[in-house]
Amino acid sequence: MHSFFIGCGYVGSQVARRELAEGGAVGALVRRAGSAADLKALGIEARNADLDRLPPGSLPDFKGRVLYWFAPPPAQGLVDTRLAAGLAALHPGLEPDRIVLISTTGVYGDCDGEWVDESRPVNPKSDRGQRRVDAEENLQRWCDSRDVPSVILRVPGIYGPGKLPLERLRAGQPVLAPQASPWSNRVHAHDLVEACLAAGRIDDPAPVYNISDGNPSSMTEFFFEVADALGLPRPPVVSRAEQEQALSAGMRSYLAESKRIDNSLMTTHLGVVPRYPDLATGLAGLDRGAPSALG
Repeated sequence: MHSFFIGCGYVGSQVARRELAEGGAVGALVRRAGSAADLKALGIEARNADLDRLPPGSLPDFKGRVLYWFAPPPAQGLVDTRLAAGLAALHPGLEPDRIVLISTTGVYGDCDGEWVDESRPVNPKSDRGQRRVDAEENLQRWCDSRDVPSVILRVPGIYGPGKLPLERLRAGQPVLAPQASPWSNRVHAHDLVEACLAAGRIDDPAPVYNISDGNPSSMTEFFFEVADALGLPRPPVVSRAEQEQALSAGMRSYLAESKRIDNSLMTTHLGVVPRYPDLATGLAGLDRGAPSALG
């Protein structure tokens, strides 16, 4: 299948390699010149550009291609101005056959530990969640107006080779005590890549899929299991009352939300059954070497 990537980082570069291996013509637009050069060395038509300042109509002909939009929103604000610029840069009449957008399960906000499927209304509690909701809604409006199918993948925390919290563990940074740590969710990078490829190919896609391994735990359990698997000391723990001083604002933001992601639609409709259905399986024999992460 012919494809094009806007943003081609940790996950995107793995999806792009798979598309290339399966015989498709693959192109990419990335932020850094070095990343573009690395992609070109793999046989991918890549160039670099400022993704926040794409002139209207500046993107190439995407007819006959799947467009994977993997560029994250800007770090500030409530809207995804980056995606808006990208959509404006597409030529009328030369739109892709489909757009696959990576979003986040953070769009659901805090769900008090309940199981969450795709029918649950979005209710973001953080600016980062609101930016993703804006991206989803903007993409769906644009695709409806152009009669272009879209598939949104709502993704939780990603882990895999080269994407483990090693520096944090080695630095001994604290985590919330297990009894106070809320539900969180994750997916192995391999299974996310499979979901992206399936989203680009399925004949009659659902508009949204939750992507996860289907076995939620807590953030603290994740750090503990990674430490145990790699022979590192478990991090120290702090109480809920101590977290304001001990944990970063970013970590506190994640810990303010509790949900368990239902991946039934991913397995039954998208046809992706996780190879790594839990942390124990995903961490067993994990190669510590990092794959190339280009973006």
